[in-house]
Amino acid sequence: MTNTTKIVFIGAGSAAFGLSLFQDLFSTSELAGSTLTLVDTNPEALDRMAALAEVLNREGDARITIEKTTDRKAALVGAGFVLCAIAIDRNRLWKLDFEVPKKHGIRHTLGENGGPGGLFFTLRTLPLIVDIVRDVEAICPDALFINLSNPESRIVLGLSRCTSVRSIGLCHGIFLARWFVCQILGMAEKEVDVWGAGLNHFQWLTAIRERSSGRDLYPLLREREKTHDPAFTPLTRRLFHAFGLWVTCSDDHMGEYLPYGWEGGEHGFDFENDERGRVILKDLMDGVIDGSKAIPDDWTKPSWGERAVAVIAGILHNQKRFIESGIVVNRGVVPGLPDELAVEVPLIADAAGVHPVSLGRLPDPIVKLLSVQAGVQQLAVEAALRGSKELALQALLIDPVITSSTAAVAILDELWEANKPYIRPCL
Repeated sequence: MTNTTKIVFIGAGSAAFGLSLFQDLFSTSELAGSTLTLVDTNPEALDRMAALAEVLNREGDARITIEKTTDRKAALVGAGFVLCAIAIDRNRLWKLDFEVPKKHGIRHTLGENGGPGGLFFTLRTLPLIVDIVRDVEAICPDALFINLSNPESRIVLGLSRCTSVRSIGLCHGIFLARWFVCQILGMAEKEVDVWGAGLNHFQWLTAIRERSSGRDLYPLLREREKTHDPAFTPLTRRLFHAFGLWVTCSDDHMGEYLPYGWEGGEHGFDFENDERGRVILKDLMDGVIDGSKAIPDDWTKPSWGERAVAVIAGILHNQKRFIESGIVVNRGVVPGLPDELAVEVPLIADAAGVHPVSLGRLPDPIVKLLSVQAGVQQLAVEAALRGSKELALQALLIDPVITSSTAAVAILDELWEANKPYIRPCL
């Protein structure tokens, strides 16, 4: 393999996404000779991740050149692929996204991709990502932009509205759904293939098959689910009973889109445990970097998550690589949903680009359920692109999670003020 490229990773200070990417990059020789340029506005986090990248690069003999910079525009020169994993004041604002609606009587979960939290994640995040992609458009217009930031569906939809840069989103949600299914089946994840189509965090598994034989595992799932612990992912199973297909990716993520989503667990993100985990992870990283701690075995193996490296290798080497799941603009891939909507489906990556795989029409009741969320996402993106408080209120009032117009106005006023520094027109 002689083809090489330059990969720019914006938001490289993110320990979780960064480590997952490093696992995939440095456990293969497919990108040998290529350059990885790490970009972050936090110099301390950037230095840590760059040092870790050097260690794992040597350990895996991946032969990738590592660069780092806080200058985004300088980094983009000559890029073939741009990865983005950013969040603005992540935990503080995300807590508000969950707590403010709850204070006003809205029962919901997580507050990240759906409901009022999903709206405000979009309002503050999309303008920044549009700025980044416009730099890509000006400096490396042929690069593929790979988004890893939430809310994925809305980001990809928004980018399609205001830039010509090729972009996709990647998420590990389908693998999380496979994990849940395998707990009921009593099978190892490596033994099971799943195919899904729909929206990000709201995909429906059209097929669950045994990898070795191709055997349809849905009959076994239906049989074993009857006697499985009823406390295990109850909301997903209620929808499974009602609609006939398993929905991704978990009660809390999928529940963000539904007025009864809180029935799967009325809680926000576990910020305290997340903060503890980050401290532990950073301490481990520092030990690996200075040699005082051994490299964990799983850090030198491919990750369980996003398939960014598989996409890059498939395109770079024209491998026609199958990617289990990615977020793209619909254009008929999921019949019955709007063409301009961002949907999540399987992909094929080769030298000609990224090609969505249509799994055909989903059952009509599922299309109707997804269509409710489609309108919410379209209007939320329009509000973000125009920086419009009026459109934001409308987006809340058509969201099924909102059950009170009085609460909608109160939530809007309070969260708009908290996010005001980041909301601005993009069109």
